[in-house]
Amino acid sequence: MQKPVVIAGPCVIESASLLDTVAQELVRLNAKYDIDIIFKASFDKANRTSLHSFRGPGLERGLEMLADVKRKYQLRITTDIHEAWQAEPAGEVCDVLQIPAFLCRQTDLLVAAAKTGRIVNIKKAQFLSGRDMRYPVEKAQDSGAKEVWLTERGNCFGYNNLVVDFRNIADMLDIVPTVIMDCTHSVQRPSAGDGKTIGDRKFVPSMALAAKAFGATGYFFETHPNPDEGLSDAANMIELDKLEATLLPLLK
Repeated sequence: MQKPVVIAGPCVIESASLLDTVAQELVRLNAKYDIDIIFKASFDKANRTSLHSFRGPGLERGLEMLADVKRKYQLRITTDIHEAWQAEPAGEVCDVLQIPAFLCRQTDLLVAAAKTGRIVNIKKAQFLSGRDMRYPVEKAQDSGAKEVWLTERGNCFGYNNLVVDFRNIADMLDIVPTVIMDCTHSVQRPSAGDGKTIGDRKFVPSMALAAKAFGATGYFFETHPNPDEGLSDAANMIELDKLEATLLPLLK
């Protein structure tokens, strides 16, 4: 059985020590289970609810820190980009470039990511169906992307809530062979926390298992040693010491 793609890491780069702590656990899990977890952290959270929310260290310093993780721990790296000009420098460090859900129809962003030669992981927008994602994929492929992944992260359900239609996974597998379930962002309640997004991490393992039943070929977990103290997506990230138990049923 082919092992799933697994992406994991803190939502945003908070400090070098946080990156080291998470990377060390991913290295341990990779060795123990013979997998290849891709390390993820954002250098800039450009889509925070509030102007006053923490965004990260920025492109230059953030990529330096991600490159350091790659060098020290021999982990593959992914991060999200928000503007086309960020694709080239991010592609020099990262193995996978992630396109945020709200930006998955931004043509210039998709074209720039594709031209780096890196894997392009496009997150499905909260306002699109799985079948609609063939158009962003076509933009990336026609611009030279050799490999495109798609990621499910739920759909808008009225105000301040998301619902996951797991049929989207099957529909997206008709478009590309790699479809990832974003198990932590899918439990968000966007902007429901008086100026910030909240959610409920207790549903994350169930989201992953349901996605597996629908044929998902990968899983994305934002994780933190102390999630409630995290500077972004605190309510949705799972505890780092629970990542192994969450992964185990998905590897069988």
